[in-house]
Parts: sequence; structure tokens; C-alpha cells
Amino acid sequence: MNSVINEFKFIELPTLLCLGADMLKSVPKVVDRLSLGKKALLLTDDFLRTRIAKDVEDILIDGNIEVFTSIIQNSTMDEVEKQIGVHKEIKPDFVIGLGGGRPIDIAKSVAYKTNQRFISIPTIASHDGVASSRASIMGSDKRHSIQALPPIAVVADTIILDKSPYRFTAAGCGDLLAKGTAIADWMLSHRLKNELISEYSIALSDMTVQLITKKANVIKSQVSGYSRIVVKALISSSLAMCVAGSSRPGSGSEHMFSHALDTIAEKPALHGEQCALGSIMMGYLHDLDWESTKNIMIHLGLPVTAKDLGLKDEEVIKALETAHSIRPERYTILGKDGLTSDAAVKVATVTGVIN
Repeated sequence: MNSVINEFKFIELPTLLCLGADMLKSVPKVVDRLSLGKKALLLTDDFLRTRIAKDVEDILIDGNIEVFTSIIQNSTMDEVEKQIGVHKEIKPDFVIGLGGGRPIDIAKSVAYKTNQRFISIPTIASHDGVASSRASIMGSDKRHSIQALPPIAVVADTIILDKSPYRFTAAGCGDLLAKGTAIADWMLSHRLKNELISEYSIALSDMTVQLITKKANVIKSQVSGYSRIVVKALISSSLAMCVAGSSRPGSGSEHMFSHALDTIAEKPALHGEQCALGSIMMGYLHDLDWESTKNIMIHLGLPVTAKDLGLKDEEVIKALETAHSIRPERYTILGKDGLTSDAAVKVATVTGVIN
């Protein structure tokens, strides 16, 4: 007989989700509604400094909100500490992360470590960290998913997101399609290791896979407002992680493969592209319908071979062999010992990832 899990647990979720055209103009209203204060630290990258960041500054100033912009260089712990130093000097009331994964992850970490709230303003729909409680930060030798807090608000302007390079949006779809193997890994660990699962977070995560699959034609068409579908799914994936209290519903063996590639590959590809490629191979190991996943990827314009992704065959094999060591505490289809060289070559060859 199954026992009922009855334990105390915090579930922190974003308070406001603002998604639609011209949402950028609503930032002062969001700040006022949430009583965040009148002084902001805006973290962004150099590419956006004279572009969208300038618009955000003007909008905030028009809303009688003082803003100081700081440019991040990378997504490392050293960068987090550097921006915490800026935070101590500026003494803002709240933090804003503007951009792709790196600025939002750094803003998320700075806000968490300084016990403040932050607003997430994604400019590309390439990852599911826009509203999650996890931050992907590079350590001394590899990338880690570390604890943080979810943003108090997400402001996603579809006009900006629609104009971003389609490759980034496709990568976001790839990150979402990869949830299929992440869920399979979690369920496997539940069966073999008795790891606790969250049915609700699994349902949320699975819903994002189904949404991208169902709406693939609309996404591929890039019709006006198409990015709304992808961002909505990315936010749902983020919420799944918030509910779970970990990245389990969104990150499994396919993400470990991607993180291994980040360390091994001479020129790593986009996170979502690598995770999607990994999900084909991990789907094969799980005996899932990996061919359907591959076909959806092809339809969306995602690379399905190492060559198309600019990766060397030997880099893919090495990543497959070492992926299990990225998060040894997390049980996946790769087991504790990982794949042998022969097994790695077989899975990559059978799925067509390498020739």
C-alpha cells in the first residue's frame, strides 16, 4: 500500500507573468504593483547595452525609477561575486535580468545571495531558466545548476522575441523536447532508487513537450506572435522545477550530455540544441520513440547530427562516456558507471548522430 507523503515544503513561484506585445512598457507598472522600490540594478550583456537595455532604462526613468546598468561578461561564480560587489556599492531595491540565459542566471544568483527580488526580461526564447528557481553557473571546470529563487515577475515582450534569430527560439524548443528523457530518467530513479517524484511537476513538464509537438507547424511558420507559444512552454517548464524544488523534471541525462559537451567541445553549440541532440540518444537508451522526437526536431530546423551542430564525432563520443560524472548524485539511464566506448559509438551511430 502506498503511503502519503506528508512533509513541509516551500514552493516559490513568480507572482506576475506578463506575456504579450509591447510588454516592455509595462515594467514600471510591474515594479509599482509589486512595491519593489525606486532603484534598480539592471544586469545585461554588452550586445544589448545600446539596444534593448537603453529602451528599458528610458522606460524606467520615465516611470520615476532610478536605474544603474551593469554589464556581465560570462556566467561564472566569479562574475556572480563581481556583480554582488556592484550591488553592494549601488544598493538597489531590486534587480532586473535582461537578455538570454547568462544575464538572467547572473541576476537570479545575485538577487538570491543579496536576499532581493528580481524581474526576468528574456530577449530570446532559448532556455527554460526564464522563470525557474535554478541558475546555470560555470564552476572551476564545469557548469552546475545551483539553487536560487524564481523571479518575482517575468516580462516577456513577444515583439522583441519574434524579432530574435529563429535559431534561438528553435533551441528553446529543443530544450523543451528534451524534457521527455528528463522525465524518463526521474521515473527510472524512482523505480530503481526509490527517489521521490512530484506527479504535478512531471505533468507540467510533459505538457511543454506536448505543446511544442502540437504547435510545431505554427512555430516553424514564424507567424506574428509565434514566440508566445514557446515562451509560455518555457515558463511552464520553469514552474515545474519550482514545484519540484529541483531541476529534476527538466534536466536528466540529456542535459548531462550537454554540460559534458560544454567542457569537451572546441566550439559548443547552443544549450537547447545540445540537449535536443542528447535526447535523441537518451531516448534510444530508454527505448522511447526517439525517431518521432528526431522528426519534430528536423521539422523545427534543429540540427540532428554532430556535423550539423559543428561538433566532432569524437567530442560526442567523449561526452557520452563522461556525461554520468557531471552529476553523480543524480541517477539516470547512464547509471553510475556511464557508457562504454563501444556503447557510446553504437547509440550515436544507430540514432544517426554520427556516421
